[in-house]
Amino acid sequence: MKPQDDLYYTVASSKPFAQAVADLDTAVRRHQFGVLHVHDLGATLRNKGEAFAGECKVFEVCNPRQAAGVLATDLRLNMALPCRISVYTEGGATRIGMIEPERMLEMLSKDPAVAGIAREVGEATRRMIDEAK
Repeated sequence: MKPQDDLYYTVASSKPFAQAVADLDTAVRRHQFGVLHVHDLGATLRNKGEAFAGECKVFEVCNPRQAAGVLATDLRLNMALPCRISVYTEGGATRIGMIEPERMLEMLSKDPAVAGIAREVGEATRRMIDEAK
């Protein structure tokens, strides 16, 4: 295990990439988060002439109430929003993961209100990932 591995929450999926993407989209919405945008990094890299054999879609997701709470505490934390969840292929396998909201925000703020919001968001996003896998 690499020292920074505890910053990530990643699971393997037995689903094909496209099915995991669709199931993550459904899980995000079921948990009352919005999908702000989906970046198709694989296609973007290939379109720019870069060799990228895998697939990678990054979902920008947000719960407005949670985001407003973070921003009301420290507006600079806008740079850490929205949350991102990725579906990608690695070694022929589909994986779903994110940077743990709790770990990321505790590096940026010591405010207990931010920590509480990060904990709630982390619990919700891990459930989304587990449901989509």
